[in-house]
Amino acid sequence: MVSLDPFSGPRWTVGLFVLLASLWGTSFVAIEVGLHHFPPLYFAGARYLLAGLAIMAVAVLTDPSWLPRERADWVSIGIVAVFIIAANHAFLYLGELYVPGAVAAVVVSLSPVLTILMASVMLGRGLPRVHEAAGFLLGIAGVLVIANPDPSALDVSHLTGIGLVFLSAASFAVGGVLSRPFRSSLPIVPLQAWSMVLGSLLLLVVGWARGERVAGIEYSTTGAISLGYLVVFSGVIAFLVYFTLLDRIGPSQLNLVGYLEPIVASIMGYLVLGHVIAVGTAAGFLLIALGFTLIQRDVLIRVLDHSMPSVAGFLHDVGDAIELLFRSNSVGYRLHGPFGKR
Repeated sequence: MVSLDPFSGPRWTVGLFVLLASLWGTSFVAIEVGLHHFPPLYFAGARYLLAGLAIMAVAVLTDPSWLPRERADWVSIGIVAVFIIAANHAFLYLGELYVPGAVAAVVVSLSPVLTILMASVMLGRGLPRVHEAAGFLLGIAGVLVIANPDPSALDVSHLTGIGLVFLSAASFAVGGVLSRPFRSSLPIVPLQAWSMVLGSLLLLVVGWARGERVAGIEYSTTGAISLGYLVVFSGVIAFLVYFTLLDRIGPSQLNLVGYLEPIVASIMGYLVLGHVIAVGTAAGFLLIALGFTLIQRDVLIRVLDHSMPSVAGFLHDVGDAIELLFRSNSVGYRLHGPFGKR
């Protein structure tokens, strides 16, 4: 696996974690800027084609087993390419035509919450546990608060954007769940590279089908900077950091980067574009973050147990209290019936 070996040690790990959140958080703002200069699916396709080819080059140079050889390899690549690269980013880029990048980042942060629900439904895990169900309901409530579907002041454009970005988060969740049963022997770096290249080609084909043409693009310095940033910084560099952290702390703890991305996107949206975060968006983010905290409670307790034991104990007590509350209202049996036990 590609790893940034010189940057070892706990402090460097924390620094790389913050760097990854910054690179991916700022990507939402870079997308918003670039959409003024490129058609959405061509923009997404060009980004992932260039970044994918660069990561493919890294894989070829560093990993002798970069070629897919088994059926499971191609199935895994296909699932990631279709759902996590193509569908996820098609809906995200189309959604950001209607809503700011910071709002999109908040809605996308719902992905881990949706993944738990999808896994329960699609992998036959049974019904979600109490704290998972509570986290999902809080996450959905957060999206509804952000959407603010008030009939007396209905903003169809805003609701369209929220709906498209929600489909982006759902696509990511479906792709993550569908890929779990397949045990590919392909290492993570070439798997990601192949998926990015094939997913980008799918984006370009669908973009062409909906009338997007390269000849109609008026290239500008701002557009080129936006695309270059997404390819080099939010693409190649961010994924190298991601691979390094994945090797050090594992996927469960790495998912916590979703906490920071909306915060980074909000700050950069204000600094670069002057967007002020609405109260509803902030409230929605807090609900989604709380739902994410409930679902990832065990992971957070493990992370905080050594450095902040009092906070870890508080999270444990809150989780127990929520489970007790749900059970006292007869929800517990429905969620922990014979199909929900592990």
